[in-house]
Amino acid sequence: MRGFTLTELAVVLVIIGILMASGVYTMSAQVESRYRADTQRRLDEAKDLLVGFALVHGRLPCPGIASGDEAGGGAAACASPYGGFLPARAIGFQPTDAAGFALDAWGNRIRYAVSATAWGTAPARFTRQHAAAAPWSITQTPGDLVVCSASPAVASALACDAGTSLTNQNTVVAVVFSTGKNGAAAPGGANEARNLDANALFVSRTPDPPSAAGGEFDDLVSWIPVGLLYGRMIAAGALP
Repeated sequence: MRGFTLTELAVVLVIIGILMASGVYTMSAQVESRYRADTQRRLDEAKDLLVGFALVHGRLPCPGIASGDEAGGGAAACASPYGGFLPARAIGFQPTDAAGFALDAWGNRIRYAVSATAWGTAPARFTRQHAAAAPWSITQTPGDLVVCSASPAVASALACDAGTSLTNQNTVVAVVFSTGKNGAAAPGGANEARNLDANALFVSRTPDPPSAAGGEFDDLVSWIPVGLLYGRMIAAGALP
């Protein structure tokens, strides 16, 4: 019985290499899919906890800045309503890092923005407790946060370009998002950059590769509509 020739051995090794590479790619894709699903679950939990906070305290919390605690809130305005992190300690979210910041499945800190819209003479706002001095009313709507499917052509714009609006400025009271696997240190493109520029406009879209027109995008973005918040508060007796 003759042995394998060098050519035959080389062919076998190439086939084995292809199969191993395919297996590694498949496993990596499965892990990435699991991380995204786990992160989405954490964002959904964060939204539930934010609404629960509002039911107990009659207001939404402010984002955290230096830690997982609120920066502002109550009678005070938020220190950074659009550029902070989920206040994990205030709402009881887990898991967190040593500083108390909420973490996504990749170990990156979960971000959070809340409407800064004010009304009345107090003034009342969504982060100020509903009371006689600063009453909430279901006729009051947010007027700042907006979610688009792509970054506006004008980098400083605070409104979506035509055909890219996922919400309008009277819909969203809070945005919760993960910066995805690539994290927040170096935004992958114009679309991701809009989620980290500390203003009221955010982008949500399906993942894009680095070669896409708007650059890489792997953020996961979710939001709380004002109607949902009011509905839960009324049902719980936190609003008349």
